[in-house]
Amino acid sequence: MISTVRDVFSGAAILLRGAGMVLRRPKLFFLGAIPPLFTSLLFVAVLVALVANIDDLAAWITPFADGWAEGWRTTVRVAAGAVLVAGTVLLMVVGFTGLTLALGSPLYDLIAEAVEEELGDAPPESEEPLVSSMARSIRQSLVIVAITALVSLPLFAAGFIPVVGQTVIPVLSALFGGWMLGMELVGAAFDRRGLIRLGDRRRAMAGHKALSLGFAVPCYLLLAIPFVAVVVFPAATAGGTILTRRLLPASRPGTPPQPGGRGPAGPPAGPHGGPPQSPFPGPPQGPYGDPPQGPPGGPSAPYGGGPYGPR
Repeated sequence: MISTVRDVFSGAAILLRGAGMVLRRPKLFFLGAIPPLFTSLLFVAVLVALVANIDDLAAWITPFADGWAEGWRTTVRVAAGAVLVAGTVLLMVVGFTGLTLALGSPLYDLIAEAVEEELGDAPPESEEPLVSSMARSIRQSLVIVAITALVSLPLFAAGFIPVVGQTVIPVLSALFGGWMLGMELVGAAFDRRGLIRLGDRRRAMAGHKALSLGFAVPCYLLLAIPFVAVVVFPAATAGGTILTRRLLPASRPGTPPQPGGRGPAGPPAGPHGGPPQSPFPGPPQGPYGDPPQGPPGGPSAPYGGGPYGPR
């Protein structure tokens, strides 16, 4: 229990450490703030346009109510408009991180590289072409957004359940949202280590749940505040790289680390699980590791020795 609490606070400290590293490089900080600012302005423009045209949109999606009495027609269309706005806001919250990371991928790679270089033992540059890397990142972000949306919809509906919806559901939503956000934030650092699948990230984080959630949940809560994300996002990106270095052990050059806290494989063990054997052949040995003995009555062992010593 104590170690779990310690890991949670250690994860939260990673975000603060990432903020300190980015703030010491104002150029990187401002570059990292551009994508979330652009995404925020884009979402605000979409939301304003949606609200300005909500009456027409509500009428368009409820043509069946055209012949109803005015009171019922208005009630149905107000409800439809509210659901449309709520659903749009939910999709914006879910897709904000993925879209921002996709748009700012080259900039966030610079932040990740700066963190790696400052901490030392930076992995080699990825050999994957930039276009291919961005396409894969967008595809993986869409998968994460789709999973998040599928789970967020029932959680959103469960929020209307008395008591449970105001206590348990917000906690579950923050834990789930933070977990999915964490998978996004560690992506660049995992890619640099040759671990390009979402399953690699999931297994590594699952081996350190408290540490991962201690970092990701505060990020999730802060990024949910409008325009605060502009300041938090560069720090969260740097923190994702620091978290990756905690999740994955150091590896030999050219050897990708194993997700889940396992390092690269060591030398092969000897027979029956014994110590590893040397790759260089030594002198021949007897059946129990003794020097080879000649046949009975035959030539003696070196220096005139017999089976039990000198004659």
